[in-house]
Amino acid sequence: MNDVASNPEPFDSSVLGAAVRDEFPRIVNDLGDLVRIPSVAWSAFDPAEVQRSAEAVARLARDTGAFSMVDIRRAPVGDGDELGQPAVVARRDAAPGYPTVLLYAHHDVQPPGDRDHWDTEVYEPTLIDGRIYGRGAADDKAGVMAHIGAIRSLVSVFGDDLRVGIRLFIEGEEEFGSRSFAAFLEQNADDLEADAIVVADSGNWDEQTPGLTVALRGNVTFALTVRTLAHASHSGMFGGAVPDAMLAAVRTLDTMWDAEGAVAIDGLTRHEADTPDYASERLRDEAGLPEGVSEIGRGSVASRLWFQPSVTVTGINAPSVDQASNTLLPAVTVRVSVRVAPGQPAAEAYAHIRRHLEANAAFGAQLEFADVDLGDPFLVDTTGPAVAAITTAMTSAWGVEPVELGIGGSIPFIADLVQTFPSAEILVTGVEDPNSRAHSPNESLHVEGFRKSVTAEALFLAALRARGADASAADA
Repeated sequence: MNDVASNPEPFDSSVLGAAVRDEFPRIVNDLGDLVRIPSVAWSAFDPAEVQRSAEAVARLARDTGAFSMVDIRRAPVGDGDELGQPAVVARRDAAPGYPTVLLYAHHDVQPPGDRDHWDTEVYEPTLIDGRIYGRGAADDKAGVMAHIGAIRSLVSVFGDDLRVGIRLFIEGEEEFGSRSFAAFLEQNADDLEADAIVVADSGNWDEQTPGLTVALRGNVTFALTVRTLAHASHSGMFGGAVPDAMLAAVRTLDTMWDAEGAVAIDGLTRHEADTPDYASERLRDEAGLPEGVSEIGRGSVASRLWFQPSVTVTGINAPSVDQASNTLLPAVTVRVSVRVAPGQPAAEAYAHIRRHLEANAAFGAQLEFADVDLGDPFLVDTTGPAVAAITTAMTSAWGVEPVELGIGGSIPFIADLVQTFPSAEILVTGVEDPNSRAHSPNESLHVEGFRKSVTAEALFLAALRARGADASAADA
């Protein structure tokens, strides 16, 4: 990216802020229309809805008037004939000497989950106490509309004289593992290449304070089958002498944590960095931790959430309580999800995890590993000019400086972005806050925080536009 010019073209941030306010009711209405589309990319759901969502996003992109090209594209999944879900790509080239920014978000959403746990209709945007409820309202259709709204506002102020280059990439399968992401980047690199990449799929510190994500944990997930018997046996006849698979699974899995609940797998590392104050009271409130249930792990709350590994058993295949019989189970399969600290490659972490489980298999149980999925962690270089520009824009829009955040969750495709565009600065922003409950029932978006996020992105784009054509001036 070009350095800031010695005499950058000035722009009035208040004018751009007013443009966002004027445009905001339409932005919210368009967000509501997107929320009404149940665009779940998982294979058990209707793919026509994901296609409908992509077409809606493409129309929104075209209607900004900012792009010379808007297209819906797919890429292959692996080496077979299967294609990934539809993504929207749009392009506007920069004027000579001006930078180009890639704006990323995703238009697919998580499945609804148990509808009985929702207080509103899942796919009907509902405004309650300053928050919009509905699946995808925060994650990540608000990210889509933050990009569209910022571009609209920029066009309303500068017309066609944007100068800055803009690439738009709205993915359609992020919640389904971004299975065609790497292939999509490879096939569309020319239309996506940029000096800076804004990934609008994270969150803010709280409803009043913006956040810039500078660290993401990686992830290792796999299915583990624990087998102790060739067939099921009567628990009364053989129980007490023969280890059933459930006993072996529980004892084996338990070795991954110590008595305080901290991860106890040799070889898994932690990242050392300063963290903001994250009170235990806030943790209990945001996580829904009842009185009497203790926290786990060691170190500051933020360190445990952002910079240390964690292990969660997210699913189990075993007879339900209603179907239980007096039987020693021959095999049990569990799904294990491990968050990997920034700085450690996911493949390295998986090797340590597997070695640990194999060395600690209770009663000599046979272990089988399957469906392994790896995603590397990410650390942001905060010294670049794009980070400085987005920090200034957030401060202006929100009235307070952003907090540099780590995120306990993972965005594995960022590693693909880094590999494909190694010279680009990557900025991880978002519109969520701790009460958004992304992936959960009653997902919601704080409306005023959303407006500030749109304003911050518009100011960021305007700041890129204000950078002088240093390269052109030097050549002259």
